[in-house]
Amino acid sequence: MTGTERSERWSPGDHILWRYRGHAPDLAGHHGVDICRPVTVVQDTAEVLAVWMAPGTECVKPVLVDGTPVHEQPLPTRYTAPRTVKRDHWFGTGVLKLARPGDPWSIWLFWEPGWRFKNWYVNLEEPRTRWADGMDSEDHFLDICVYPDRSWRWEDEDEFAEAQRVGLMDPRKARQVRAAGLSAVEVINAWGAPFSDGWEHWRPDPGWRVPELPADWDRTAVRMAS
Repeated sequence: MTGTERSERWSPGDHILWRYRGHAPDLAGHHGVDICRPVTVVQDTAEVLAVWMAPGTECVKPVLVDGTPVHEQPLPTRYTAPRTVKRDHWFGTGVLKLARPGDPWSIWLFWEPGWRFKNWYVNLEEPRTRWADGMDSEDHFLDICVYPDRSWRWEDEDEFAEAQRVGLMDPRKARQVRAAGLSAVEVINAWGAPFSDGWEHWRPDPGWRVPELPADWDRTAVRMAS
């Protein structure tokens, strides 16, 4: 990453940051970035940005102030208990993330050990903001899991409902998110891009090194020069 003097498109092998802004306030009452994942650019075109999050990547994730992982907190207090962030590592298999400009979702591909393809995951989110060193977004709680046999199911509907109950998402926004999910379902049912593009057969360049998490991972985003 080289700051504000980048070209408009990244090149394969470039390292960027994939970040999400937090919904729940931290101890200081701020709603800053609370998820940051360094990734390697696979492809960056007008149609799609594809990035690879390698196994073992050091990331930032939200936790409760006592260090408890957020998803171990009972749902009724998951979004109201005080939070902070911590550095950790991605211990699963790598994840390929695909994002088309303007789509209110990104699509993630997961594999089992040995590169046996597991599933696609439609992460409903705010359309990403592109900046000098990465992409910023905001997660919308609701997701869709898509399987190799083209079946699908909603994921995290309980979290979606709880986010509305505690006021992290108003009814108008919730309707927009559900509508975005239904639009994604139309793509799934038609088996459109990127599901039909063969990304499940993609493999990372063995020469790529795992990106490092910078000390200033939460720095203010500087917009890409056009």
